[in-house]
Amino acid sequence: MRLLVQPDDGVGLLVKGIVRATRSIEIVIFRFDQKEIERALANAVTRGVSVHALIAYTNRTGEENLRKLEMRLLAAGLTVARTADDLERYHGKLMLVDRRELYLLAFNWTYKDIEHSRSFGVVTRRPALVQEAERLFTADVRRHPYEPGRGNLVVSPVNARRLLSDFLKGAKKSLIIYDPKVSDPAMIALLEERRRAGVDVKILGRMTRRISGVVVRKLVPMRLHARTLHTRTMVRDGNLAFVGSQSLRPVELDARREIGVIFRDPKVVARLVQVFTKDWAVAEQAVQHAKDETPAIKVARRVAKLVANDLPRVAPALNGAVKEIVGNTTGVELNPEEVKAAVKDVVKEAVKEVVSDLVQDVVDKDEETGQ
Repeated sequence: MRLLVQPDDGVGLLVKGIVRATRSIEIVIFRFDQKEIERALANAVTRGVSVHALIAYTNRTGEENLRKLEMRLLAAGLTVARTADDLERYHGKLMLVDRRELYLLAFNWTYKDIEHSRSFGVVTRRPALVQEAERLFTADVRRHPYEPGRGNLVVSPVNARRLLSDFLKGAKKSLIIYDPKVSDPAMIALLEERRRAGVDVKILGRMTRRISGVVVRKLVPMRLHARTLHTRTMVRDGNLAFVGSQSLRPVELDARREIGVIFRDPKVVARLVQVFTKDWAVAEQAVQHAKDETPAIKVARRVAKLVANDLPRVAPALNGAVKEIVGNTTGVELNPEEVKAAVKDVVKEAVKEVVSDLVQDVVDKDEETGQ
């Protein structure tokens, strides 16, 4: 078994997996904008590899981009199927190569998730897991009910609640958890019970209810470091791990297709613990730094948060700007990361100028009134 750590490992290992395929690739997609992976899939078809993509019927941004992706993949020679619409979301991410190697991911096939988010994936050739993932893929392609086997593939809404509850209940010494939002009442009750039993519980992410003794920290964005949290990962007692797309919240346990895996692999688990320890140390430093901040910095942070909350939606303005500048010109390709960096720099300068004037006005008024 091998662990993928994002953003450290990037897209290269995923592309290599596709390049090594000789017979078949089966891939499940919820979000997708990685051009390198798209080209690798198309190239696999030209080599004679059978490539079958199962694409979610919808995601939060709607269906337009997914349908465009379907058309591009069909044009490249892939076989494309669409998930059913019986669940709230089909949010799982996996890839099977030659039906002997499974890539099970907590992250989407996107630039943001792979290059700027803390997330994980596992690559395994364990026959039981590969075969179970194949059974799931086939069931979802055919829109048939999935009946889980006895393995450790965690599939929502079929067996996830039971398997993840058992995972938490078995903790004797420690639980370390990455989770964007722990909100399921039953899971929170289990964490509380384990803490009362003396288990050390640390969470990077959010939890909707405080538990005495359970320490929760936010993943801290840093330059050249993960900027957001996009994984659901747990390690129990330093020797058993879960990696997948299920948060400990009701909708992801009971109403969506989510996919994860529970496993023992000393090297992989050790690396998960190592990465968590590093991220936890950065988060603790940020907490201490916040305590040491001057009043001026605290005021600045409060103002920045208020300004951000009051900003209009950026997407319509960005779409309008692109259409106005590019128009109907063909052959013009915009790099998303380049556009984002340019917008960020220009907006930062504009905000800096406005804020500088406002701060000077406030200071001048205070001096005039003697405050």
